[in-house]
Amino acid sequence: MAFVDEIKLKMKAGKGGDGVVRWLHGKGRPLMGPAGGNGGRGGNVYVRAIRDVHILSKYVHKKEFVAENGGDGAKNSLHGRDGKDIEVELPIGSVITNLNTGDKFSLEHEGEKILVLNSGRGGLGNEHFKSSTNRSPKEFTLGDEGESSEFLIELELFADVGFIGLPNAGKSSLLNSITRAHAKIGAYAFTTLEPNLGEMYGFILADLPGLIEGAAEGKGLGHKFLRHVKRTKMLAHLVALDNEDLKKAYKSVRDEIKKYDPVLFKKREILILTKSDMVSEVELKKKIKIAEKLNDTVFTVSLYDDKSVKDLQDKLVKLLKAEE
Repeated sequence: MAFVDEIKLKMKAGKGGDGVVRWLHGKGRPLMGPAGGNGGRGGNVYVRAIRDVHILSKYVHKKEFVAENGGDGAKNSLHGRDGKDIEVELPIGSVITNLNTGDKFSLEHEGEKILVLNSGRGGLGNEHFKSSTNRSPKEFTLGDEGESSEFLIELELFADVGFIGLPNAGKSSLLNSITRAHAKIGAYAFTTLEPNLGEMYGFILADLPGLIEGAAEGKGLGHKFLRHVKRTKMLAHLVALDNEDLKKAYKSVRDEIKKYDPVLFKKREILILTKSDMVSEVELKKKIKIAEKLNDTVFTVSLYDDKSVKDLQDKLVKLLKAEE
């Protein structure tokens, strides 16, 4: 199932039930007075946050949600029943935009519930219009329509670690190695077109789309990348050791993040040097020294060395537990 992080959904709150004209009846007295009940209100529409980042993919073929209408009034002054509310489940981190009004909402905590569309009020029955001057009213009103709109749902991932770096830094391969993810990999830029997620001892890791210079202006996959990276707790910046200029490769990504969001630029970041098997021991030590001047937490890994992968996994778990 493809990962979906953006979708448009149509939602409609329930219509209010209609008021009715009814009369009290007694033996020999066919019209004893008005007794038409009011209509019930329609159902409201809520969105609710759940811990399932894949839930949007289930809505690809179900893009319309309609709450129940209210019941009509009845005789003997009985009011119609209220329509049932609906709750549309969305992932934590969803930003919901009402495309009719421009209003925006965000879901940031599991179980958080937000009212997005109000139901229609029920209509009034003829009993409501009874007065000292109008003892046999025939007036009634229809129920109001519920609010409706199309909503844009954009997921800004909440993850414990977001893997960032230039295309081909090895992000997807590393995610596959240290979690049970099955991210697509390939020796060309932008293999990762959507975020891939993996779990490591209860921690969520996200492999985010690759970055190029100009991403802050929307080049490449820039805006998609930068939208997701905003809500990760920690960034793991991957730089491949086969880069001739490690410092330049590192700073190109950092510069794009700083242009996009100075607050994001200050987020906790660690540096992971990948493809350590591609350089000699002497060159590895030299590049580690360069890296330690760029970041105070530096790890190295070779995906062709199981011990190297396990060591990195253990260090990441220890680090994440310390951050809790």
